[in-house]
Amino acid sequence: MITIQSVQLSKSYGFYKIFEDLSFSIPAGECFALFGPNGAGKTTLLQVLATLTRPTSGRFEILGYDGITEKPAIRNSVMVLAHGSYLYDDLNAVENIQFASALRGKSPTFQEITRALDFVNIGAFRDLKIRFFSAGMKKRLGLAKVFLIQPKVLFLDEPYNALDDAGVGITNDLIRDLLKKGGTAFMTTHDRIKATQVASQTGILRQGTLHPFNLESQTTNDLS
Repeated sequence: MITIQSVQLSKSYGFYKIFEDLSFSIPAGECFALFGPNGAGKTTLLQVLATLTRPTSGRFEILGYDGITEKPAIRNSVMVLAHGSYLYDDLNAVENIQFASALRGKSPTFQEITRALDFVNIGAFRDLKIRFFSAGMKKRLGLAKVFLIQPKVLFLDEPYNALDDAGVGITNDLIRDLLKKGGTAFMTTHDRIKATQVASQTGILRQGTLHPFNLESQTTNDLS
């Protein structure tokens, strides 16, 4: 089953073309890692696929739903871990999870939330307001939401930034678990070594075009 299908997808801002005529597919149970230099349009492509930004032309489907006309159906099944935390500083960890879950019509128990926070090793800070969290702790809180919500499609924008080795391990464990359950992951990253551990498909976005990318043979210079 194809989870993500893109057909001649293009995005421009005025006369500036971010990317053009991108066609690719990602089956269920696979993780696609997208590489490319800063400003290549990786995050913009992720936002388009997550229905957060409308493409200029072309079409795409997520789980068989049209990415332009059936956004609500898609948003019920996907989750985005963005580069920013998008957390509420005046709420604690538990309250942030409760709020995010309520937006999806879910009401996890306190025990379920505690289990998720313990899984990402921030359970001891569950009552601490987010304004006192480090960047890495905020990333882990996002991972706790993934653990609880279990989306069918997970979009990750630079997921390894600000994480220590343990946090990277938790991230990749969550991705592996998602894939085993038939889910699909799409990540943007500069870290080919960490991505190698979970990615089954890879590509590099350069000058608005998507190219195949071999993780085993490329060097760090190929990402810039």
